[in-house]
Amino acid sequence: MSTHMTLFELNSLVSEVLENAMPRQYWVEAELSDVNERRGHLFAELVEKDESSNTPVARASAKCWASTWYSLKRTFERITGEQLRTGMKVLLKVYVQFHPAYGFSWIITDIDPTFTLGDLAKRRMEIIAQLKAEGIFDMQKQLSLPMFCQHIAVISSATAAGYGDFCNHLHNNPYGFFFQTTLFHAVMQGEQIESSVIDALNRIFDADEEYDCVVIIRGGGATSDMSGFDTLNLAENVANFPIPIITGIGHERDECILDMISYHRVKTPTAAADFLLSHLENTSRTIDNLADRLARSAARYLETERVRMKGISSKIPILFSMVKASQTNRIEILSKRIENALRQKTEQENHRLQMLQQTIEMGAKQAIEKERHRLSLLAQKALSLDPEIILKRGYSITLSGGKVVTDASKVMKGEILETRLANGTVLSKKV
Repeated sequence: MSTHMTLFELNSLVSEVLENAMPRQYWVEAELSDVNERRGHLFAELVEKDESSNTPVARASAKCWASTWYSLKRTFERITGEQLRTGMKVLLKVYVQFHPAYGFSWIITDIDPTFTLGDLAKRRMEIIAQLKAEGIFDMQKQLSLPMFCQHIAVISSATAAGYGDFCNHLHNNPYGFFFQTTLFHAVMQGEQIESSVIDALNRIFDADEEYDCVVIIRGGGATSDMSGFDTLNLAENVANFPIPIITGIGHERDECILDMISYHRVKTPTAAADFLLSHLENTSRTIDNLADRLARSAARYLETERVRMKGISSKIPILFSMVKASQTNRIEILSKRIENALRQKTEQENHRLQMLQQTIEMGAKQAIEKERHRLSLLAQKALSLDPEIILKRGYSITLSGGKVVTDASKVMKGEILETRLANGTVLSKKV
């Protein structure tokens, strides 16, 4: 009978051969096809693809134990501003390991962040070059904000701190300006950024209501989670969008591609609100200046007429009284026109303020009524789950030793059971 080995013995032999044949560590360039962390350890799948066909030509599994991964992760994210993610190219220092129970894998001992940083920069430059080649890199910059930019579509996460800061700063402004903001929820972290923001842009485009601009705000997220804003597909959608897009993503590192191609970029959501307030303040100041110019022109015109009247009265004494009466009447008419115009403007603004007050009151009443209805439904649901009501419907509860019985096989023979009904209790014994 021929000798044979157990699988464990064979795998142990393979492990010994590999470790003896490849005792040192190696720097290897690869692309991450899958990355996840479990119990503080990093588990990754590595792949190398053919440059011409993008077909994988090599695959391998890799691990980095928690004791090493903790420091490598912090250094990598601090230098690159990115988290390890699928599709990223990395330069890893590894040694071979063949475990009898878990098979072959490369054990990661170091990661070169400068290699990934260079690859990310290269990819960003390629995207920028493509956008310029398509002639859309500066399309947003050619748009202009409406003078009365007050209807704002906001793309953000509803729970993001930056979204709350933006709304509070915009609506509670010291000028009393009115803004209408509509939230289009989107995921602002991780790999879903691109698809989620594009979906929000499509919903804004298809909305019945017209918006003056779009504000994309993030705020409060990690700077290591910004890669979703550096994609060609998202950049193309933003560049081709027909109304101005303002970005306030909230990070201090170099601007992302989305910042570069948007109409206007600010660092934080609060700064985005300041930008809109400043724009409307400039519009208000322009209107005030025009009103002052109109008033000064009217005053100069009246003064000119008074001087002309005085000259005419001195040259033609016989017509003085007639000319004076005529010009005085003309001046009064002009004054009344100005007064009427100011009165109409005041009435219009008072009416607009009344409408705004009514709108706010109606919105508050509707919100309160909605919450009352929701509380009523919750109360009814809670009442329907009352055990006493369930018993009155014909159901019963069987107890053993004060505990509810749900499995007959767990009740011992001869054990006394208590069955509670809507009216009274029945005792029984299992036979």
